[in-house]
Amino acid sequence: MSNRQSAKPNFPFSAIVGQDEMKMALLIAAVDPTVGGVLIFGDRGTGKSTAVRGLADLLPRIRIATGCAYNCDADAPIGLCERCAQLAKTGDLKGALTRVPVVDLPLGATEDRVVGALDLERALAHGEKAFEPGLLARANRGFLYIDEVNLLENHLVDLLLDVAASGENVVEREGLSVRHPARFVLVGSGNPEEGELRPQLLDRFGLTVDVGTPKDIETRIEVVRRRDAFERNAHDFIASWKGRNEGLRRKISAARKTLGDVEVGDHELGLIAELCLSLGSDGLRGELALIRAARALAAFERKSTVDVSHLRKVAPLALPHRLRRDPLDESGSNVRVERAVKELFDQ
Repeated sequence: MSNRQSAKPNFPFSAIVGQDEMKMALLIAAVDPTVGGVLIFGDRGTGKSTAVRGLADLLPRIRIATGCAYNCDADAPIGLCERCAQLAKTGDLKGALTRVPVVDLPLGATEDRVVGALDLERALAHGEKAFEPGLLARANRGFLYIDEVNLLENHLVDLLLDVAASGENVVEREGLSVRHPARFVLVGSGNPEEGELRPQLLDRFGLTVDVGTPKDIETRIEVVRRRDAFERNAHDFIASWKGRNEGLRRKISAARKTLGDVEVGDHELGLIAELCLSLGSDGLRGELALIRAARALAAFERKSTVDVSHLRKVAPLALPHRLRRDPLDESGSNVRVERAVKELFDQ
């Protein structure tokens, strides 16, 4: 999956039954990419990949520099690749609207495929050294999706951590030295029974969601009914949900425009700090993720200020993966967050 048109149509995001927390987390990341990405853990067949692929069809188009391999923003004065920076100086940088890139990073991908490498075809045919951009270049200003992220090889995890921290991909090999922007929203999914995520990578995700198989008959029937309808006639099924998908796209676009105007009051800031302190979350990333997620949700709901209802909704997404294991409390981190939210916010 990438920024080019996929041959296989995506199941409409708005047609996904249930899984409200997962959908909310992805919509928050779509409104504010600085939230830090989304990690979705759960059983197989619970709609994780379906939701991520469906999100790609909701994202408002972005303006990129014409002919740029790194999706540079044609209207940005900084953060450009070397080519676009030169064109910007001479006033020759042009742009065009395109879909937000949503790129798959396969588990078996080589490092060269991820970061980019020497273009062997040009080297052999013309005797010149040229850089062939990798997946990180294609994902710039978009989403990088890793299914079964907990099984990702350690050297690729280290690479992603470096790029995520700097927002830049640096490649120096075979006489080449290339530096290009690589800012993306990281979305990962996986089954926790198949292995845990490295703490350093887990800390990079702003929001985490646990999804499960529906337990009630009505929900299971509706999931199967919609999936069957999609597989029998994808064109008609997508058309029947087009209006609701368009509505979500308009809400995301409007929320992005008003995001910077949404206020977080001193009372809410105090609650956020007190909540994180009571839970003993490491560092201040929990507070920052909570503030950003609450602000994005408020903007999506067309509110001008963050209130306690927004904090209640996003705390179970922003905090559980940041808690240390308490040997005196056998409750899971999700339960601990829910309990702390209830005790603090119900006062």
